[in-house]
Parts: sequence; C-alpha cells; structure tokens
Amino acid sequence: MGTLKGMSMEWTGDTLILIDQRYIPVEELYVECKTFEEAAVGIKDMIVRGAPAIGATAGFGYTLGSFQFETLTKKDYMDKMKEVKEVLAATRPTAVNLFWALDRMEKKMNDVIKNNDLKEVSKILEKEALLIAEEDIKINKEMGKNGAELLKDGDTVLTHCNAGALATVDYGTALGVIRAAIESGKNIKVYADETRPYLQGARLTVWELMQDNIDTTLISDNMAGWVMKQGKINAVIVGADRIAANGDTANKIGTYSVSILAKKHGIPMYIAAPLSTIDLNTPTGEEIPIEERSHNEVRFCHKSKMVLDNVKVFNPAFDVTPNELITAIITEKGVVKPPFKENLRKLFED
Repeated sequence: MGTLKGMSMEWTGDTLILIDQRYIPVEELYVECKTFEEAAVGIKDMIVRGAPAIGATAGFGYTLGSFQFETLTKKDYMDKMKEVKEVLAATRPTAVNLFWALDRMEKKMNDVIKNNDLKEVSKILEKEALLIAEEDIKINKEMGKNGAELLKDGDTVLTHCNAGALATVDYGTALGVIRAAIESGKNIKVYADETRPYLQGARLTVWELMQDNIDTTLISDNMAGWVMKQGKINAVIVGADRIAANGDTANKIGTYSVSILAKKHGIPMYIAAPLSTIDLNTPTGEEIPIEERSHNEVRFCHKSKMVLDNVKVFNPAFDVTPNELITAIITEKGVVKPPFKENLRKLFED
C-alpha cells in the first residue's frame, strides 16, 4: 500500500488522517478516517475544506469504501460502492472537485472490476486516489509558476478565504502563486481578509503564511475597500470552488464584494484554480448550486455566542463573481484571459 503526506492530509495505506481545520491556529488536532462514512463527515463538517482538498479526500474516502466491501460478491460490492459515492457526493454541493474525483474513481472501478478480484480492485483504487493527491501538488506548483509571472517585485496581494496548502493536498492555489513568486526572488506582501463567518482567512491563511515567514497583515472583510483606496493593494488573488463554462466563478462568500471593489479601484482580480475546478457542463454562474450552512456559524464566533438565539440568519457559504469582474484565471496549463467561454474550452482540447 502507498503513503502520502501533505499539509492537509496524510494517507497511511489504510487510514486517512486529516488536520482538523476547525481549530487551527489555537490547536493542531488530527482526525483519523478508517471508513468512507468518517471521510464523508470530515468533508461535511469542514474538518477538511477547500475544493482540491475535498476532491482528494473523496478519492481516499471512495478507497476506504472499497476496503470495507471487498469481501462481498461483485454484485453486492457494486451496489455498496454506488452507496459510497452517493454518501460522499451529498456532503457539499458547490465544490465541483468533489464530483470530479468521485466520477474518476468510479470510472477506474468500472474499468478494472471485470478482470480483477475485489482485493486487487481496492489496490487499484488506492493507487488512483494517491494519483489524484500527488497530481494536486504537482498541479499547484505549475499553477504557482504561471501565476507568479503576473506579480511584480514589491507587489502586495489581497487574499480572501484560504486557498493555500490547507485547501489543497499541499502548496496551494492562490497562496501557491504567492509562494512561487517569492521563491522566484520577488518581494511579495499579503493582506488577508478574515473571511467571516468561518474566519478561514484569519485562522488558516495567516497561520500558513506566518509559518512561511511571509509578510502578512490581517484585515476584517469590511476594510478591503478602504485598504484598496489607500493604494496598498496591487492585485487580488483568490481560489475557486467551481468555475462555470463562461468564467463565472463560485468562491467563498465575500469574493463577489471584493471583485467589485477591485474593479472600482483598477486592481486586477485573479482566480487560481486547477482544471478540475472548471465545469464546462455548467454554462454560467446562475446554475452553480450555492450551499447554505448552519445558521450557528453566524450566531457564534467559534464557541462564543454573538447574538440572540432567535435572530434570523442567512448563511450562504459561497457567492458567484461574474466573469466581467475577473481579469484572468490561472491554471496549471497557463493563464486564461477573456473571452473565457472560448479560452477555457481550449484548455481541454490540447
């Protein structure tokens, strides 16, 4: 059995270990997943988050399901694996990498099940899950190199949410671009939005960047416009959970507001995401499903209650940035500029 160790997860050969992102930076706790059900809880409860990391977790979760049912008959095994996919797919609706990874795992199973016993099928699925995770790290580094070309020495970048090593298997998408620019010798500073209500920017992005000794300043979300007006920001770089065929991009709630502010102040707005996040089957952002999460994420800040119990709450986890507010989309195959509908499709034709 193979092994893998990234910042967000570790695969030991029969167990998926996730760093519990709900408690960083106060505590560094780890959750062991030995069943597909436990992997599903890891995704649904945001123990792991970030579209690429969710996809990789789903791959390992599918593998764990195969381990659980490899002693059944092939017919019963197929029925159970359909259930495994359904349970994992139901965890979070917006991040398309989840469905991309599950479709890839299911296709691999269908390709090999006829000519292999089920224990061998499990081994093949494990290799496929490891490939998804290993490819993610490689893709992030390629994406980082491509995006680094857009930044000048001395630039300051605004980020929103966390699109770093914790949101992927390792290295990161938006933060990967920043890391690559710094590795190339450029002096890059970062302003990080706190990203209410879950505080991924304050808790996760700042923690990551400080570990790498990258000059980072934390601001609350409602400070972004004023910071831009003062000339402190040269570029905005964020990740994505799903990019529609026309370039409309779903990302953490608040990204849309940041994109409007960037447009107003003449600041380029970049999306950094792998090809697996681009969903050519979704024509526009209007068709992207938007997850609404627990209202207590807004009522509470971590464990501290902020409001009355009976206050009404609306808590969409994502919003959609229209393509006209996006300067470019950074991928592992290069930087894509408008018109996005034509140019995104070209990425899949090579």
